[in-house]
Amino acid sequence: MHTEVLSFWFEDIDSKRWFASDSQFDELIRQRFMGVMEQAAVGELYEWREAAEGRLAEIIVLDQFFRNVYRNTPQAFAQDTIALVLAQEAVSAGALNVLSPVQGSFLLMPYMHSESKQIHVLAEALFKEYAPASNHHYELRHKAIIDRFGRYPHRNKILGRSSTPEEVEFLKQPGSSF
Repeated sequence: MHTEVLSFWFEDIDSKRWFASDSQFDELIRQRFMGVMEQAAVGELYEWREAAEGRLAEIIVLDQFFRNVYRNTPQAFAQDTIALVLAQEAVSAGALNVLSPVQGSFLLMPYMHSESKQIHVLAEALFKEYAPASNHHYELRHKAIIDRFGRYPHRNKILGRSSTPEEVEFLKQPGSSF
């Protein structure tokens, strides 16, 4: 099944859909992968972790599919911690040495999505070494936001957090959210 996730993500769809807000694409993921998402959320895909590709597929399910299917809801971020832990384990296991740079960038995406300054120090170095330059550029932009605010202000409303006046002003700027 992990090969189905990877084929869908890297072969079947246009890469332009990866980061676009598209309700039809979100619905397609929900229809095709909701069962796998539910399994991933409760840790039932542990057998996938035997190979780098399986680890990557589980991380894509937890990190990307949840963001799509639960867009603009707290559930979009509900799997972030487990995705980060799995990514850390995959990095330690050497997965980045066998994946392509594009695949590696998705394995590293939970680092970018983290709201931890410490994690972003690692993320910056990992993206620089293992991912395409454009992904490293986006990590630097994400890190700058975390360094400044300690969190992503564009998540505040969705997560029921109050925004500081500085965050409110920041969110008025073009390109302030991802």
